[in-house]
Amino acid sequence: MEVNCDTIKHLAKLSNFSLSDAEIKSLGGDLNSIIGYISQLDELDVENIEPTYQVFEMENVWRADEILPQDATREQLLALTKEEKDNQIKVPKVL
Repeated sequence: MEVNCDTIKHLAKLSNFSLSDAEIKSLGGDLNSIIGYISQLDELDVENIEPTYQVFEMENVWRADEILPQDATREQLLALTKEEKDNQIKVPKVL
C-alpha cells in the first residue's frame, strides 16, 4: 500500500488538520516507512497458530451494588464547593 499526497490531504481533512506541503511530503515518507515495516508481518507463517483473543487471564469481578451510609449531610458537602445553585454544585460549561 502506497500513501500519496491525496490520501494524506483526505485524512487531514477528515481529522480537521491543517498541513503544509512540506508536512504532507514528510508525513508521506514516514507513513510509507511505517506501513512497510508493518507489512513484514505478512511474511510470517501463522498456519498452525491459534488466534489469541486475550493475552492475560481476566474475568469480571462482581460485587453487590449497595449504598453505604454517609456521615456528611448535603449542606456540609455543598459548603465545600466554590459555587452552588439550586442546591446543586455549579461547574463550568464543558462544551
